[in-house]
Amino acid sequence: MFPCARARFLTTTKTRNKMEKIEILAPAGGYDSVIAAVRSGADAVYAGGKSFSARASAQNFDFEQLCSAVEYCHIHGVKFYLTINTIVFDDEFKQLKQAITEAAKADVDALIVQNMGVARLAQRIAPDLALHASTQMSVHTASGVKALYEQGFKRVVLAREMSRDEIKKAAEIPVELEVFVHGALCMCVSGQCYFSAMLGSRSGNRGACAQTCRLPFTVSGGKGKYALSLKDNSIIPYLNELEEIGVASAKIEGRMKRPEYVSAAVTACREQRDLGFVTDETAELLRAVFSRTGFTDGYYTGKIGRGMFGTRTKDDVVSADEKLLSKIRAKYKNEAQNIAVTAEFTAHLGERPVLKMTEEIHTAESAADVICEQAKNVALSAEKCFTQLKKTGSTAYSVGDIKLTLDDNISLPVSALNAMRRECTDELDRLRKTVHNYKINDVDINGDFAPYNKSENFTRASVRGTKISPAFKDCELVFVPLFSDIRETQRLKNEGYNVAVEVPRGMFDREKQIEAQLQRVKEIGVTDALCHNIGALHTAKNLGFTLHGGYGLNLVNTYDLLWAEEYGIKDVELSFELTFNRINRLGGNIKRGIITYGHLPLMLCRSCPVKGDGISCKSCKNQSKMTDRKGKSFYLKCDGNCTEVLNCVPLYIAPQEFRTLSTNFNILRFTVENYVENVERIPDFNRISMLNDKFTRGLYKRGVE
Repeated sequence: MFPCARARFLTTTKTRNKMEKIEILAPAGGYDSVIAAVRSGADAVYAGGKSFSARASAQNFDFEQLCSAVEYCHIHGVKFYLTINTIVFDDEFKQLKQAITEAAKADVDALIVQNMGVARLAQRIAPDLALHASTQMSVHTASGVKALYEQGFKRVVLAREMSRDEIKKAAEIPVELEVFVHGALCMCVSGQCYFSAMLGSRSGNRGACAQTCRLPFTVSGGKGKYALSLKDNSIIPYLNELEEIGVASAKIEGRMKRPEYVSAAVTACREQRDLGFVTDETAELLRAVFSRTGFTDGYYTGKIGRGMFGTRTKDDVVSADEKLLSKIRAKYKNEAQNIAVTAEFTAHLGERPVLKMTEEIHTAESAADVICEQAKNVALSAEKCFTQLKKTGSTAYSVGDIKLTLDDNISLPVSALNAMRRECTDELDRLRKTVHNYKINDVDINGDFAPYNKSENFTRASVRGTKISPAFKDCELVFVPLFSDIRETQRLKNEGYNVAVEVPRGMFDREKQIEAQLQRVKEIGVTDALCHNIGALHTAKNLGFTLHGGYGLNLVNTYDLLWAEEYGIKDVELSFELTFNRINRLGGNIKRGIITYGHLPLMLCRSCPVKGDGISCKSCKNQSKMTDRKGKSFYLKCDGNCTEVLNCVPLYIAPQEFRTLSTNFNILRFTVENYVENVERIPDFNRISMLNDKFTRGLYKRGVE
């Protein structure tokens, strides 16, 4: 049963500024879903264009369709946000420039972006067009929210994995927050999943995810067959609580789902927000139209465990039959008359009658082509005027008060009344459909992509422990985990290692601990920090650390690198979703490097696959593996807060091949190896001489879709 049936969370006086209601934000994979969302009561709609959408398989919108959808939404007082929420490569920037320009011309209310390079270009092309930080940015801390606020973002879409208390902390920053309240849950933190890309080149960061997590995976010693498949999220019962916390927007996931799902989800959110509960009928419709053995609120309530896991069963599929879908469609078959207008009608003998219609901002006026004559048979009555002027059923308008000024005993054709009414509603449509009229700059981007000339080659290492060979002294930097024993970190520094710290990618609920630990390592003279998300960058920067941008930032284009340099980052690890050819074409002046060895991280999970399979931490001892349907084993490594799923085989790029790249350093990532202490010479590291196992060259040659 859907959990919010009969739930009661009544609104109190502790609401957001100006007593604003939380926005209900609906997904739209196509125009039919826009109609379903608006007619069901959504306050805003988000959708993707034909390019750069994190749901590339959805129908999405070309420019003409986009303009029509935005106009329809604006006429109904509904906002429209366009997603450009994928990583974008340099060779796509002309197309990107066109997409941003068309979005501004279409008058969208905001762009939802993943990529800092995209944000940088959008700010140049349309400086008044609002930017929303996509959940693909992996923002899950107050520091991350603050960093984006300082970068000029109007809104931040928080990671789905955040708890109530974590959202509260983020709400202290004076920027709009958007929270997913219903829909599918990825096993991985959005923006940190490379599983689909590594297995089949279909990148989740490019909107081409193959939903690898829905395939069978088993954990050693576990009983389940789907260790990476979570139930759908639903925290609709807490909508009023989110509103009180200060969340601006309640987001529904589902651009790949049918319009009937959109309607049911929007209706449930409207009922919860406006009534304080979801009716049993709506709750049942929403459960039946799509679920995976029910729903979970585990992340929000902090109940992370086995109960969060589920799959889509036969019963779930057959419940969404045509009878059910027809029942939902019937609820939004008629146009939503959600814009209240008043009317003023004046008719004097011998003059052209005039009709004015006024909504909150605009007034439309129409004069008939005929004049009022003396009535010969039936005079024009007030009742007839009321009846005809209220016939606005095919429009967005609902006529309330009507002020009539009529001479006695005059006549006027009904067709004239109807024509004036239509002209007024058409004029209101014209006035309402364009809200912003953005100034659009024709930005010349050609000069920003001058090739980068490298000046040196260094080797760096990232290790999971502090027991390492003296050979690591040859490394320019050795990144040890931030939460390593401080005495061991001090020992390595004293023994001549160039020690730096790596901030965990998953910072959930431990910002204060991370800040305190950074202060401790700084006190012993360690001042370099590898940061994989913008929250970590913000914290380390404020503490005076030298910043090194990690692969988790997904830096893939020249504009990303220009942003990183402007932010004060010394050097960056490029995304391993780049090909060698694209790496060599990158511009900018910031130093850059790539990972050349290691079991690449495929997922960053807050909900542990091991615990989801009923295995305790004591039994796991951080030694668990996960096996897919083909018998391949993937390492599971936990840092006490999040679990990383590592690739089944290590990446290896030979030194002679690396030297052909326009990069300054390479990174060796030692995560599962038991021979790190025996490495003899880092500069000449050659994994083939140490292991006979299979290895991969990753995506550096084959690239991603």
